[in-house]
Amino acid sequence: MTKFFTAIVVSLLLIACAPEVGTKAWCEALKEKPKGDWTANEAADYTKHCLFKSDDEE
Repeated sequence: MTKFFTAIVVSLLLIACAPEVGTKAWCEALKEKPKGDWTANEAADYTKHCLFKSDDEE
């Protein structure tokens, strides 16, 4: 049971370290990632937030 809670805590800490989708840091990180490793959701979010970013999202 202790291993389970440890795994949950570690997972939450790792998730908290990732930049928020759509931020400049996230766009830059994804730009560095090989496109073959992108998920379908990442590709859609990259297109929406990084390529076709509207002026009100800044």
